Amino acid sequence: MNREKSKTSNNIKNDKAKNNAENNTKNNTENNAKNSTLPKKYILKKFVSYYKPHMGLFIADLVCAFLMASIDLLFPIITRYVTQKVIPAGNILLMFKIIGVLIIAYLIRLGLNYFVNYYGHIVGIRMEYDMRRDLFSHLQTLSFKFYDNVRTGHLMSRMMNDLNEITELAHHGPEDIFLSTIMLAGSVIILSTIEWRLTLVVFVIVVIMAWFAITKRSKMSAAFREVRKKIANINSQLESSISGIRVSQAFTNEDYEKKKFNKGNEEFKVSKNESYKYMAQYASGIDFISDMLNVSVIGIGGYFVYTKLIDFGDLLAFLLYINLAVQPVRRLAQFVQQFESGMTGFERFVEIMEVKPEIVEKENAIELKNIKGHIEFKNVTFSYNKGKNVLKNISLTIPAGKVVALVGPSGGGKTTLCNLIPRFYDVESGSIEIDGHDIRDLTLKSLRENIGIVQQDVFLFAGTIKENILYGKVDASDEEVIEAAKRASIHDFVMSLPDKYDTYVGERGIQLSGGQKQRIAIARVFLKNPPILILDEATSALDNETEVIIQESLEELSKGRTTLVIAHRLSTIRNADQIIVIDKDGIKEMGTHEELMALNGLYAKLYKYGDRTDKNGNGFNNYEYLNE
Repeated sequence: MNREKSKTSNNIKNDKAKNNAENNTKNNTENNAKNSTLPKKYILKKFVSYYKPHMGLFIADLVCAFLMASIDLLFPIITRYVTQKVIPAGNILLMFKIIGVLIIAYLIRLGLNYFVNYYGHIVGIRMEYDMRRDLFSHLQTLSFKFYDNVRTGHLMSRMMNDLNEITELAHHGPEDIFLSTIMLAGSVIILSTIEWRLTLVVFVIVVIMAWFAITKRSKMSAAFREVRKKIANINSQLESSISGIRVSQAFTNEDYEKKKFNKGNEEFKVSKNESYKYMAQYASGIDFISDMLNVSVIGIGGYFVYTKLIDFGDLLAFLLYINLAVQPVRRLAQFVQQFESGMTGFERFVEIMEVKPEIVEKENAIELKNIKGHIEFKNVTFSYNKGKNVLKNISLTIPAGKVVALVGPSGGGKTTLCNLIPRFYDVESGSIEIDGHDIRDLTLKSLRENIGIVQQDVFLFAGTIKENILYGKVDASDEEVIEAAKRASIHDFVMSLPDKYDTYVGERGIQLSGGQKQRIAIARVFLKNPPILILDEATSALDNETEVIIQESLEELSKGRTTLVIAHRLSTIRNADQIIVIDKDGIKEMGTHEELMALNGLYAKLYKYGDRTDKNGNGFNNYEYLNE
């Protein structure tokens, strides 16, 4: 009973410490994001760079858009000519000829419009594709420390939601600016040749409209940016809740999960309400100014007709050109909305792209070839997030081809020690060498290709059994896959399934038992056949009978290879060439099973007590007692 109380108390303390660390990390990450705003010019330049591979199609799109604008600008001129010259002269034949020309022109415009709407969007889709490809490739290069501090849902939001509107922005953005400039400038120039005073009125109102758009831009931008953040939070909460649905149901915490989700959902609703408020102010303001422009032209233009400054044909042309003059402003209004929404997402995309991998190859990194597997730790010190050292001044030699077991309490640094060998993390000081080469001098690909890992927490991809085993060697033949499965003692089970090796395992392998998942993970390593093995409690999820079978397979696989074994059940590592007892203070003991038992130190106590306790409740889990 005392033992359970002690264990529970320790777990609560550890959980609190872990939560505090996670909260501190999250706060630091958010503060860094606020303080590291990228220059707008840099972001825009980065965005423009994605046009380069598709420049031919993009230019063709702009040419077609220019021709469409030219046809639109010609219509009021022709209308004015017909009403002023053709109709009064009674030249019906000429009028029908002009109508024929207009029909042909608008048929051409139909084809141009199709090209702009289809191929213009194709440019945007291709750019969005390129961005997602680059982001996913970049995520593959980031180290474990990055993923320790960033939630999966946030990354998914930046990968999908933040880039959703890039297609529209990439297509309509340059096109709207280009067309708006042409049509606005063309309309003003043509109108000024008709009546400069009325043109001045139009120009002043258009300037007011532009000023209104600019003043509302900053508030819209901030609102859309906040919406993006809230979407990321919802995605993160959703991903976490769905992944842990079995836990929440097991503890009947469905209402608690609903409250957590509803809180984020409410914040998203409020932020979106705010963004739509600014959008409504923007759109309604633009519409009102447009209406005032029409009223002004009718009122002032009507007065000019009354005073004989212009005739009815000029007024009609003015009214037609007003629509062409307002259209660019409306385009620009739509562009500002798309720009703020799209560039906010793109800015968040660039922020991730600017994260530099902590694990970086040297320019002159060499490939690890003809590996023997001699590993040496030289005064290695390491900590997570610059906190308390997990490993301090560790020096250790692991001879090639030997099996070395790491034992000790949780949190002692056993898994961390193993994670440093493939450079999932980099040492803070000291060095790790393989066959005399500092691992920081090696290419990551050649280093990790020579290391096989089976972890306690097995991850299977949503796919078939065969696909998951093939992860050890993607180009392996079916015969090699089957041989690996046999050596991992999973083949007979697979053959008993209706779809055999094509059986779908479910998300994270949920349709398989823990032992079955573990054996598939072991089969991966058999298939990879690396010279260095890291077995992080690789048989922990297996029953005793299966563990014996797998242990025999692992011992066979370990022959002639350098193998590091992290074991909870000390009986499984009795035959190791060397056993290292490690805790938070470093290496405590080292030797074979027989040597350590004869020493009658910490290892002997661990082996003797196991899961048992003495009259005071002291045992394996009460490490301080064993260390006395």
